[in-house]
Amino acid sequence: MRFGNSNISAFPQQGTPSQVGFERRELDRILNLYGRMVAAGHWKDYAMDMRRDVAIFAAFRRASERPQIRIEKRPAERNRQGMWSLHGEQGQILKRGHDLSGVLAPVERKLLKLVSD
Repeated sequence: MRFGNSNISAFPQQGTPSQVGFERRELDRILNLYGRMVAAGHWKDYAMDMRRDVAIFAAFRRASERPQIRIEKRPAERNRQGMWSLHGEQGQILKRGHDLSGVLAPVERKLLKLVSD
């Protein structure tokens, strides 16, 4: 559109994002757990993957192995079983939920057992 000497541009459309990512609070929570597991000697490395439909955080015992756990955020599943899921080493779904805290609970319990031993 053009009015007089001014140019007016339309804002970009607010459609679906080009990729899914972790919000700062979510990533802080995940990295806090990761740091405690590293301190306990249980994990040694991590990787993150941000795709169009899913954001993945994977934690490894050793860099050359499959991830011991995978935390996935799938916003498309928000209204179904929850957008968060925790996957085990063999790819099995260990926990699903609507909030990150509940999904991380099995790993938190494992950490408590590691510390108390």
